[in-house]
Amino acid sequence: MPQLTDEAVPDPAAPGRAGTRMTPEAYGASRAALWTGAVVLVTDADGRVLVQSVDYRADRLLPGGAVDAGESPSAAAAREVREELGLDGRYPRGLAVDWIPHDTPGFPPETGFPGEILYVYDGGTWSPERIDSVRLPAQEVTGIDFAEPADLPALMDAGDARRALSALRARIGGCGAALLEDGRPTAPTPLDRLGVLRSRRIPVRGAWHPGPVPPRLPVRERSGWLFAPDGRVLVLIARATGAAHLPSPVAGPTAGAAPLGYRLVEGGAHARTAARLTGLAPSGDPAYARLLATPEQVRELSDWGPAGVHELAAVHAARTRLCLPAAIRTPPAELPEEGLRW
Repeated sequence: MPQLTDEAVPDPAAPGRAGTRMTPEAYGASRAALWTGAVVLVTDADGRVLVQSVDYRADRLLPGGAVDAGESPSAAAAREVREELGLDGRYPRGLAVDWIPHDTPGFPPETGFPGEILYVYDGGTWSPERIDSVRLPAQEVTGIDFAEPADLPALMDAGDARRALSALRARIGGCGAALLEDGRPTAPTPLDRLGVLRSRRIPVRGAWHPGPVPPRLPVRERSGWLFAPDGRVLVLIARATGAAHLPSPVAGPTAGAAPLGYRLVEGGAHARTAARLTGLAPSGDPAYARLLATPEQVRELSDWGPAGVHELAAVHAARTRLCLPAAIRTPPAELPEEGLRW
């Protein structure tokens, strides 16, 4: 940063040439001027994103708006949610900071839009009771909906949708706030590179039943909660769609395998097994990336409905039985194609 002075100062290393010091007026004129905004990303218990309809544009928005003069971004986020949805709250955790270029379409020339720095805060997961407490203002916000993440590009401006999905991936990944440029991460994580949540999650919402599948019930699908030594589990991501899947129970050499439970689906059951991975063979299917993630992250990438709580509890009971630690939420890690052994 140049030093400030009221007059030009010669550069001692180059006689006759002025130094890098600048007058306050020149320095102020050299700095980029940008707008500042703040929005809040809220989900419901099924992982859908709160979007609101407004009376001044056709596409949907996250709650939020402009940061007023002298106001901090987090204070602006809380104020906007209070004004737009009638709910008090604090949102100290940032999910993303986005640089929006000055030539972004949609701003009338009369605004002289100089570009914007927009903060995305984590509004958390709202309970049905909190959602029922929403009170809309007389003007501006005309309604709210909870949208499947993959539907955001169809509902929102393209840049807004990119930003919301990047922030949601950052929240699931637990990697701290993502730095974005026009909605795109400057340091993409595996979730970003694989484009998770760009396709609708496959709903598996049948009731959860612990234990083995009854003999009379046909098994439509078998999958495994396969644990690494640190308590994370193996999850497959389809490269073509970004969809998350639990692997086959025989996706790698295991120990301590036991039936975990099953979900009732039309015409049968989806059976789940729990086991400890002792290694991983070389990847035999290039259509899928293999990641290690926490059980909670797997649930957040899936659409399992209310019964997901019961399945997750069974997963942690199995982890305890296998004498494995609870996994710390860290960004899901892509596993090497050549496999590994623990």
